[in-house]
Amino acid sequence: MILQGITVLDLTRVVSGPSCTRTLADLGADVIKIEPPEGDLLRRGVPKAGRVALGFAQQNAGKRHLSIDLRKPAGRDLVAKIALKADVLVENYRPGVAARLGLGYEDVRAANPDIVYCSITGYGQDGPSAGRRAYAPIIHAELGLIALNARERGTAPLPEAVSHADFAVGAQAATAILAALVHKLRTGVGQHVDVSMAETMLAMNEWTTVEVAGGFGDEISPFRPGKAAILQLKNGTWIQLPGNPTTGIFRIAAALDKRDELEARGWHGPESTQGKEAEVIKLLQSWALSYESISEFETALESLRIPLGQVKSLGDTANEDWAVAREAFVEVDVDGEQVRIPRSPFRFSAGYVGPTSGSSLQGHDNRTALKELLDLNDETLDALEAEGVLLSPE
Repeated sequence: MILQGITVLDLTRVVSGPSCTRTLADLGADVIKIEPPEGDLLRRGVPKAGRVALGFAQQNAGKRHLSIDLRKPAGRDLVAKIALKADVLVENYRPGVAARLGLGYEDVRAANPDIVYCSITGYGQDGPSAGRRAYAPIIHAELGLIALNARERGTAPLPEAVSHADFAVGAQAATAILAALVHKLRTGVGQHVDVSMAETMLAMNEWTTVEVAGGFGDEISPFRPGKAAILQLKNGTWIQLPGNPTTGIFRIAAALDKRDELEARGWHGPESTQGKEAEVIKLLQSWALSYESISEFETALESLRIPLGQVKSLGDTANEDWAVAREAFVEVDVDGEQVRIPRSPFRFSAGYVGPTSGSSLQGHDNRTALKELLDLNDETLDALEAEGVLLSPE
């Protein structure tokens, strides 16, 4: 596998950091996940396979699970010794927390000079907001996503159902780590990688520069995904059309031979439909209801290569033809049960990419990993368990 031989010390929790290290595990890295005695917060989620939350399993498949109490000096000493063996360390504490545990970048670099050390935070390692607690919903609100969605949809501010900011920063962090590893291969020099959720959401929003420059003003843009039409066909199927309906309706009318209906309304171009979104959607809906099925509607729009998408349940995607053909899901063992999880968005001609193991109880790999990494014997491990430094699976 691509990252075979790379060891990653994973001090992350919940979603942003674990999604990053899951990517590294999919690429073949040996990811050593450290959890506190109370476990990763995501373990409290439902539903569960056996005693492991499915949400936790998705983000942590393919990793080795250790549970070490970093509040105890012996626990900090254990993790510091693992850091000596690591090529990469990833943490998503607030700035300063890792340093207080003796596991900050300077501490780790002193013992392991070529470490690639990645910190994921809400607002970065410095600046007036560096110490703020940040979760995806907070970043969605403060980085304009909630306001933008509300304005484009014409609704009150509403929460996002998906933790976009967490997954976006996880992807950016994984990219930065890979770049730092390439730099290390060329120069032998490690470094501290500082990735913020806030700056990630600036980069991962196609409207950032437009909004900072003052917004659309009187300009008419065909690219308004927040206003895209969702219509229902005669058989009850819901479909999504792309783009701004007040500009796109002219191409749709041409494909469906409905231009006379636009002319009758005095709609001769996008300038004449601005501010009439409700009327445009109502007309599009009336056209859609004359088509019995999605294939029939797709065929009608094909002359002008206008795509559409069916509104589907996420739970049904595992059985879609494309997902089956691509092996987009893989079955892994989660506490004794077989569970389908997303495999990986990557495909490499050189070999398999994706999790090679499932997800387990916290502390499941305490003994095997510490014997291998630090050459600890059973007597030492028994003593660490008795002292509460290690939390055993039981």
